[in-house]
Amino acid sequence: MTQTKITIKYILAIVVAVLFTWIIHELAHWITYKFLGYESLMTLNSVSVVNNQNPTISHSIMISITGPLITIFQAVVVYSLLKFKKWNSYLYPFLLTPFYMRFLAGLINFINPNDEGRISEYLGIGLFTISIIVSSFLFFLVYNISKKYHLKFKFQMITVIVIMVVSSFIIISDQYFKIQVL
Repeated sequence: MTQTKITIKYILAIVVAVLFTWIIHELAHWITYKFLGYESLMTLNSVSVVNNQNPTISHSIMISITGPLITIFQAVVVYSLLKFKKWNSYLYPFLLTPFYMRFLAGLINFINPNDEGRISEYLGIGLFTISIIVSSFLFFLVYNISKKYHLKFKFQMITVIVIMVVSSFIIISDQYFKIQVL
């Protein structure tokens, strides 16, 4: 039977999953900036250059793509573990969080082009195209695991709500306090 009990330990796993996902996403951007020779700083929800450096368009695309790629990679690894091993409720938030994160980023494109939005614009395929593709793929992974293990609506909704609260905390903290990580 699939263990889907909501416990303090499970909620802590969600918090860790959200923090981990956000940090490795931004870390991938930061590493790319460094690899390309730019001085940059990383906060909880962004990476930016210092000293008024302007990355070239091709560098900007490489920087934009690395965050979503590492997030997709995380989801694929966790999906594979859940699909081909046995159910582990503590792993599930590490699959659902990438979907939520990239879906939210796609919605943010309405306000300001995000990673996938900037790449789509550069390729001339419409602001939302890559966001829709990435979100659809990640949703497929979540749906597949949810179906395989017959995950209940209540379990899914509580997981999503905790992901939303922790994500909002990260985003708001970043906007108001600009906590520099690197």
